Amino acid sequence: MQNLDLSIVTPYSELLATGLWWTVVMFLSSSILSLIAGVAFALIVLYAPKLLALPVRFITWLLMGTPLLLQLYLIYYGLVQVGIDIPALVAGIIGLSLHFAVYNADVIRAGVMSVDPGQIEGARSIGFSRGQTQRYIIVPQALRSTIAPLGNNLIVLLKDTSLVSIIGIAELVYSAQLAVSETYSPFEFYLTVAVIYYAANLVLEAGLHLLERKVEMSR
Repeated sequence: MQNLDLSIVTPYSELLATGLWWTVVMFLSSSILSLIAGVAFALIVLYAPKLLALPVRFITWLLMGTPLLLQLYLIYYGLVQVGIDIPALVAGIIGLSLHFAVYNADVIRAGVMSVDPGQIEGARSIGFSRGQTQRYIIVPQALRSTIAPLGNNLIVLLKDTSLVSIIGIAELVYSAQLAVSETYSPFEFYLTVAVIYYAANLVLEAGLHLLERKVEMSR
């Protein structure tokens, strides 16, 4: 610890801030897309004909059974070999979104199945269509009851944004690697990045707890 010199980080603060910005961009984009896709996947598996449900089940099985790192490689490096050239940032967002969409779908599916069937029958009896019942009765209640597990998925997603550094996206870890390559001081920069991630997790957890309290109060 005698050779630890955190002052060496200061000249690279702008580089790390840029990396943090791209981490936040990827996190927000992937969070929104994974939640939307998760709802869609869950409803397809539960209510769609087998012709539509089976491909979604296969995608879920495939993505849950393979590591995110491999999926990122396949999307960015693999698709280009068949003529599909995706920019690194887009590939990273797609990879994160799809990977977490299937986990969100599993959580939402359980939440949908926990909705009291009597409420569904009541909605249909007052003239709601199946689509309206899902939109106004089933999905809102399912989302309210799954805030905690979905929040856990978001926390994991935030940390897993670091994996996109392997396809050259200049997020926080990649920015730290650039600084390390110039200064040969890995401990100082990786320690700084660890503190930043921890602080970001604390902010995210606080926001999720606040959301949970508001939802409980609105019931």
